Amino acid sequence: MKVWVLMALMCAAVGLGAHDSGGISGLSAPNYSDALAKSILFFEGQRSGRLPANQRVTWRGNSAVYDGQAEGVNLTGGYYDAGDNVKFGFPMAFSVSLLSWSALEFRDEVSAAGQLLYLRSAIQWGAYFLLRAHTSPTTLYTQVGDGNADHQCWERPEDMDTPRTLYKITASSPGSEAAGEAAAALAAAYLVFKDDPDKTLATQLLAASRSLFDFANNYRGSFQSSCPFYCSYSGYQDELQWAAAWLYRATRDRKYFDYLQNNQGGSSNTFRWQFKHVQLGQQVSWSSDACNTGVLVGWKVRAAKLQEGPGLLCLRRDAQQRQHADTHNSWRASVYKRYSQYAVHDDHSPAAVHLLKDPEVFKHQRSPVQWSKIHARSDQFLRSITGRHTSCSHMSLGFCQIALCNIRHACDLQVDYILGENPLAMSYMVGYGSKFPRRIHHRGASIPSIKALPRKVTCVEGFSSWFPTTNSNPNYHIGAIVGGPDENDKFNDDRGDSAHSEPTTYINAAFVGACAAALRRSVGNITSVTI
Repeated sequence: MKVWVLMALMCAAVGLGAHDSGGISGLSAPNYSDALAKSILFFEGQRSGRLPANQRVTWRGNSAVYDGQAEGVNLTGGYYDAGDNVKFGFPMAFSVSLLSWSALEFRDEVSAAGQLLYLRSAIQWGAYFLLRAHTSPTTLYTQVGDGNADHQCWERPEDMDTPRTLYKITASSPGSEAAGEAAAALAAAYLVFKDDPDKTLATQLLAASRSLFDFANNYRGSFQSSCPFYCSYSGYQDELQWAAAWLYRATRDRKYFDYLQNNQGGSSNTFRWQFKHVQLGQQVSWSSDACNTGVLVGWKVRAAKLQEGPGLLCLRRDAQQRQHADTHNSWRASVYKRYSQYAVHDDHSPAAVHLLKDPEVFKHQRSPVQWSKIHARSDQFLRSITGRHTSCSHMSLGFCQIALCNIRHACDLQVDYILGENPLAMSYMVGYGSKFPRRIHHRGASIPSIKALPRKVTCVEGFSSWFPTTNSNPNYHIGAIVGGPDENDKFNDDRGDSAHSEPTTYINAAFVGACAAALRRSVGNITSVTI
């Protein structure tokens, strides 16, 4: 593949937020290297705090530089999670977890595309915030900013004057989901940085991860009762398991494995920032000699031998166990079954193969967090990890035999759908291809840069002058992946339709891994990209 974005034109588009898309050619075969580079670049546009000298998204400026000051703590940095100006620790930690997992699983591919340094930087920016937010063994700040007040305002983060209210979990007001997710994120980030010559950051990450796991486990309580936004709907057990699995991989400390043995359970078949029960307590049998593969420890912990393996952990069964253990297992609507069916029964309809017409994907459509089809990307990331570690053998899910190559194929189809192989022939990533969303639901992107319009843009002016206009955003937030089309593959590119036009960190974080997996399978087509 060729890089169709000339460096100079791309830098102009990113740096100045210009409308000129002359440097962006029409879509042909997907350029996974280019898409990967842009999906990582997105995180620089979401940064909060004082921006570094090497900031590439130059339409952004410093913002929220006094966060935490009201309680004498430093809560600067981190990411605005979406198109608003609030920092939510729970989904931020999940984003760091996924970015770290991508760096570990697809290091060679990301490096060959020239993006490893930028991916490490994205992980580090989020991880530093989580370190700052864990101010004592029994305290974790989980949110900065009043979500209700912020959503009543349309202003650039650089102009932000809404309350920077602080929310935290403590021993008396616990939130094991948030603490467990942060523990997982920091353990995963530790694995990314542990081999660096300077061990300072890695040491801090691992110590904080251990501390957060103890906090989450010793003071159990649901984040549902103490959160204003991004509440958990699955309970805290999945986050504790998720954290224990990452900590076991990071430390090989037997206590984390023992925790996993003694705390199995969960039946949700989704993988999201608030759901991580995928395969937990379930059994999968493989027709090949490959280890059982799961998101965390997606197997009954019955094996005598524990070893490093796909994803996080792998439990290898002996031949007799592999033959008999799962013969009669009926796995209810498993993620792999649901998604691979559409590759197995490909009827070549434009959308059904690429994004599922599945109620499971849409069940949160009317919840406080609006979902659309492309939010299935976390499951897409999960399948990418599975595909990396398995050959094209078959997996038995009760009555259903699924070729693993079909899972990989389904994953690639979803990546390609996002990048333009869809009924509208448009990319759902800003700046990728010639046809992409121009009016995304994003405050900073929709108002001229503070460098182009240095006066303050008030909350009222933002809503009256910039939010309702049908003009394209003055700043193209390169790499931002929006919520995507509706169930009929329609997309209106409407700034006011946050469910379909708003990007989030956890959408992009999941896409990074899925795109890297597609890049890995496009042998010989990895191109180093400079933005």
